[in-house]
Amino acid sequence: MGDRPEIQQGIIANDQATININKVEQTMGDRVEQTHSGSGDNVVGDKHVHNYVYPSAPQPPSPTAMIKILLLSAQPRNLNPLRLDEEKRDIEQGLERSKERDRFALVKKEAVRQRDFRRAMLDEKPQIVHFSGHGGGERGLALEDESGNMATVSAEALTTLFRLFKSVDCVVLNACYSEVQAEAIKQAIPYVVGMNDRIGDRAAIEFAVAFYDALGAGEDVPYAFDYACAAIELASLPESHKPVLLTNEDLISAKKP
Repeated sequence: MGDRPEIQQGIIANDQATININKVEQTMGDRVEQTHSGSGDNVVGDKHVHNYVYPSAPQPPSPTAMIKILLLSAQPRNLNPLRLDEEKRDIEQGLERSKERDRFALVKKEAVRQRDFRRAMLDEKPQIVHFSGHGGGERGLALEDESGNMATVSAEALTTLFRLFKSVDCVVLNACYSEVQAEAIKQAIPYVVGMNDRIGDRAAIEFAVAFYDALGAGEDVPYAFDYACAAIELASLPESHKPVLLTNEDLISAKKP
């Protein structure tokens, strides 16, 4: 007995649907083969079908290197007193309020003797060395002896010591007539600040505080030096010409990344 026409039409329709489905599956299979990534992943269009690799999260920037400042001071009892405590306090307060304060570590050593000087360098490995005290020109910087009286250290001895510490980028000699020592130390250090004459307490403090204010704001040493000299002028002090910045261009170039 033959099938009714409507049943025959249904069978034909189902067969046609099966054919269409098979064609779609074949087409999808072809696309997967054609777009195989070559790394173990199968993709259709721009979507991974297997082993999807999510993009890695951006890496945080590498931390900025810390800058350690070794602040040395000496006040021999047989010389005129200086306002060293005020200078140290104002430098510290300036760094604490600076926008890059987390980059700086301030280490203070007082009543420094020759032995204390070398030990502090060895223990701290600073990037900046700051000396506050008396200078004697050709005689050297005035440190203290075991009794608290003056004991000078020569420019040659300082240079020999600084040659051993490649970590040091800058030395500041905030002392009268210290240009002599600065000229010698420049052989071993990229940046050295000295004084070409006697400098008063107030001008010395204004210079030092402004110098570290600028470094704390992210500026480099030459800018900080100019900024500190400008601070002396702003304080209406006629001594802005006394600080000098000496540079060793070979060492500066060698330290550039």
